[in-house]
Amino acid sequence: MSKGNSPESQSSVKTSTSKATLDSLRSDIDRLDSDIHRLLNDRARCAQQVADVKNTQANGEPVIYYRPEREAQVLRRVMERNEGPLSDETAASLFREIMSACLALEDPMEVAFLGPEGTFTQAAALKHFGHAVKTSSQTTIDEVFREVASGVAHYGVVPVENTTEGMVNTTLDSFIGSNLVICGEVELRIHHHLLVGPATKAESITRIYSHQQSFAQCRKWLDANFPGAERIPVNSNAEAARRLNDEWHAAAIAGSMAAEIYNLDQYASNIEDNPNNTTRFLIVANAPVPPSGEDKTSLIVSTKDKPGALLEILEPFHRSGISLTRIETRPAPGGIWAYVFFIDFEGHQDDPAIRSVLDELSSKAVNIKMLGSYPRAVL
Repeated sequence: MSKGNSPESQSSVKTSTSKATLDSLRSDIDRLDSDIHRLLNDRARCAQQVADVKNTQANGEPVIYYRPEREAQVLRRVMERNEGPLSDETAASLFREIMSACLALEDPMEVAFLGPEGTFTQAAALKHFGHAVKTSSQTTIDEVFREVASGVAHYGVVPVENTTEGMVNTTLDSFIGSNLVICGEVELRIHHHLLVGPATKAESITRIYSHQQSFAQCRKWLDANFPGAERIPVNSNAEAARRLNDEWHAAAIAGSMAAEIYNLDQYASNIEDNPNNTTRFLIVANAPVPPSGEDKTSLIVSTKDKPGALLEILEPFHRSGISLTRIETRPAPGGIWAYVFFIDFEGHQDDPAIRSVLDELSSKAVNIKMLGSYPRAVL
């Protein structure tokens, strides 16, 4: 066998070819990165020009830079034209961050959320608006509403329902006495982790902190793994995580964001009993949203206290072929055995068919309060 055909020679050729191929691919990546960087700055400059045009046309009126319906349309187009290998959601998430950074050049937004730092509500706010926004922590849902109503925050994010625990009644009650409208929604898959401090050992855990809903969502896992530990409810999962800074014999149920903020270890991950555990959050604002093409509408209806009152309210939706996505009942403020109905349905309040149904409801209900029409969650 000649030297050129020896196994050692063939291996050397393969190594050399592989290195040349790898170097070529890295060169391609560098070139693509340069192109992407240039296009990102082109887009950012275009966003700044949009802001200049809006300011010129404002004539002294407040300028609205963030348009929920426009952002939803952009993200839907991203997912429609995506050919992979990135998933549709991954591609849309990347564009969400690009839009967030560009919008911050136009007008930095402040978004109020149910705190403290590290809650799932903050994670939902960042998922919806991107990481270029400024988030402000509030101690109650009512305070989130007040921050937005006063103009201190541009938008607010509040939880409204969970697939395991149902509706968040505090949020529903806050809408009854507020003039804010819903301008968006976001869904967040909820993964609970058992967090501990760096020096905590499992056998030393005698108490576990968390929000009451999280205890309910992880009950079976806790019964099986820490049946003797005291379960202490607190205002939020982030508050539970924060308490571990001073306690070596305790644990907390919270999300990964809280673990990062408070420098905690994940003793056990994804301990929720329902693997599809998801929470829906609403975005509240002062201004209504035009149609995006794929919308939902929410309203509050109060009816006369008579048999068949609810059927009278629902019948026009059925007759018009409008899909209802949620109906909830809450006690009416100031009334005894009086109730209001929270109704979510598909479509925008400006759609002719829905406008007709709303007009008919006005003649049958004691009162109708529109909570807003908004784009269906894209991510």
